[in-house]
Amino acid sequence: MQTPAHSAIAGPLTYQSELPLTAGTLVRVPFSTREVLGVVWDTLEAAKLDRTESEIRAVGAVLDGVAPLPVAWRQLVQFAAGYYQRSLGEVALAALPPQLRDLSAAQLARRLKRAPAATSVDAVVDSDLIALSEEQIRAIAQFDAQSGPFLLFGATGSGKTEVYLRCVQALLEVDANAQALVMVPEINLTPQLEARFRERFAGRHGEAAVVSLHSGMTNPQRLKSWLAAHSGTARIVLGTRMAVFASMPQLKLIVVDEEHDPSYKQQEGARYSARDLAIYRGRLEGAKVLLGSATPSLESWHHSRPASEGGRYQRLEMPSRIGAGGTLPQVRLVDMNLQPKNTVFSPQLLQAITERVARGEQAMVFLNRRGYAPVLACSSCDWKSECPHCSAYRVFHKIDRTLRCHHCGFTERVPRACPNCGNVDIAPVGRGTERLEEHLAELLTDVRRPDGTLARIARIDADSTRLKGALEAQLAQVHAGEVDVLVGTQMIAKGHDFRAITLVAAVNPDGALFSADFRAPERLFGLLMQAAGRAGRDAAHSAASEMWIQTMHPQHPMFAALRRHDYPAFAADQLREREQAGLPPFSHAALVRAEARTQEVAQGFLNAASATAAALQPA
Repeated sequence: MQTPAHSAIAGPLTYQSELPLTAGTLVRVPFSTREVLGVVWDTLEAAKLDRTESEIRAVGAVLDGVAPLPVAWRQLVQFAAGYYQRSLGEVALAALPPQLRDLSAAQLARRLKRAPAATSVDAVVDSDLIALSEEQIRAIAQFDAQSGPFLLFGATGSGKTEVYLRCVQALLEVDANAQALVMVPEINLTPQLEARFRERFAGRHGEAAVVSLHSGMTNPQRLKSWLAAHSGTARIVLGTRMAVFASMPQLKLIVVDEEHDPSYKQQEGARYSARDLAIYRGRLEGAKVLLGSATPSLESWHHSRPASEGGRYQRLEMPSRIGAGGTLPQVRLVDMNLQPKNTVFSPQLLQAITERVARGEQAMVFLNRRGYAPVLACSSCDWKSECPHCSAYRVFHKIDRTLRCHHCGFTERVPRACPNCGNVDIAPVGRGTERLEEHLAELLTDVRRPDGTLARIARIDADSTRLKGALEAQLAQVHAGEVDVLVGTQMIAKGHDFRAITLVAAVNPDGALFSADFRAPERLFGLLMQAAGRAGRDAAHSAASEMWIQTMHPQHPMFAALRRHDYPAFAADQLREREQAGLPPFSHAALVRAEARTQEVAQGFLNAASATAAALQPA
């Protein structure tokens, strides 16, 4: 069970039961004045107890309607707790659905009686499947012949998802009980992936065979999916990083799509990497692991070098786009040093967007900063919209006149005047997607589509998709051709199959070029490559597709590799720099964080940790 933070209680707690309980059994146990969920982790002999049996509290109830959690699941949790230095209870209980923690044994029993209705299984003819490319056939053959782990290095639009589908299909056909876990980095990619998997497998194995598991689901939905996976009813689980902890007793295959994405790293609580845990879990359970990306993380790329050079993964390559004549978009750089000051859209880019709209094609404008402006500032004094609770600035959101901190969540109304000097002339500084959408609407006021109607602009980011079903509705509009120019953040830059988009523009990507984070160039390159991959996905338009990048540093070597779509060259350059600097993957780095009731206690611990680490350095 999970023990309170900042307390002296740590490790498993001891309870007694009249009946023998198998390790992994879920139970309700008294803790202080409440009853909470716990997991039986091990049993102790009476001789090893440090107190009398009368002093040990009894288990309140056994959730016997749920099978005990498998040994491999407990080993995964034990490893994660030790490796990421969190309590065992925190990791174990966070891996279980929230509603399971709240239901009593009687409530759960009633819930389990609501058995889902049996679904029919239709005969499916494999001749209905699309024909594979030679590269896909070769990749699947290598996957079948070797043990892995595998890195599928495939260009955007090369058909990686179809490879995932075929690998899962082959597994389920040869093993009647096998389960597969397919992970995506973000919730917004789950609906379209689920649609493709249901289309392929619902007819073969029933509707209940495919379930999703992510934090965007309601608690009852998460519990239903988790129980289906735990019981083996669900053959395929699709989910985000949390799904790596799903209890799947017959797990035989793990797919990690867009494995490079930083969203696989949990940033709160136990800060685990779902990609790394997927590799560990595959080894633990004897399951094959397939990582896929057009821009792999440098760690995965380094691990997939030839075995003779020390590589641990097998690299599968699909460098070509699907379709006759399918080519990657041409990358155009616009030197913003040659444009008038404060120019947002260069005349060349604006003309290119206008031409796309006039031809009935779609354009996508990418800016990885939501809100109207990143800062609200006073022109008379030094006041800026700093967050009072953390070191970040609060972002101005014009649509509801609020200042929101995107780090801690603190929100308040925009002040009528400067809080410091009373000046009413406080103005936004910089641009977010909300302001970009507004500015673009002004520039395209007179632009018309082939049918004579005005250009239609839409914005997709975390703010515009907060309501349930909003994301699906907006994506449907884009796919239906009801949007001419799509403005958004990284939510639209990866994973989506927009068939009519022929131009993608990144208006201000320079911020990450000189970041203090050594991974910033890698992430920027990956994001721009993924964004470029949204253009020309229909082979009929691929030859005319373009990626426009507005930058103050057009001579930067990263852009040279990007223009050639040459990830291997970029990776070789970055790995050479990291090796010279002694950075991962050529070394190990640990980040030590401190949480305490007071700043003094946390700072004291960090000072002590720093001194200890300094003493460990070689002379």
